[in-house]
Amino acid sequence: MTAPRPLPRLDAHNRPFWTGGAEGELRIMRCQDCATFIHPPRPVCSKCLSENVAPEAVAGSGVVDTFTVNYQKWHPAMEVPFVIARIALDGVPGVYLTSNIINCDVEKVDIGDRVHVKFERQDDVYLPLFEKMDQTL
Repeated sequence: MTAPRPLPRLDAHNRPFWTGGAEGELRIMRCQDCATFIHPPRPVCSKCLSENVAPEAVAGSGVVDTFTVNYQKWHPAMEVPFVIARIALDGVPGVYLTSNIINCDVEKVDIGDRVHVKFERQDDVYLPLFEKMDQTL
C-alpha cells in the first residue's frame, strides 16, 4: 500500500512499540517481575498486576497464524488486494500481532508461513509490517 496509513496516537505506554523501528527493533512490553509479555502495551501486567513493566526488543520473526485478503478499496489511494494477517511472534508466548504481509503476491501467503518484521516509517511512527522469509533457507 502506498497510501498513508492511519497512525496511532502515541502515549507513554505504546511509544516504545511504535518507535522501536527507528533502531530496527520490535519492542513488546514485558513484566519485570513475572516475565509475562504484554500486548497491546499496558502500564500493568495482566498476569501479576505489577506496574514494573518495560519494553523489550524481540526477534521480530514469527508465523502466520491466520490471514485474510482484503479486496475492499477503503480509500481512493489504497492499493488492493492486500493481506491482513495475525502473526504469532517467535519467543513471545501468547502475543499475536495483526499486521500486513508485504512484498508478496496475496495468493502466495498461507497459514504457517515464516515471516519477519519490516518497518514502514510515517512521521515519527515505525509501523511493523511483515514479509515472508526466504523459503529456500
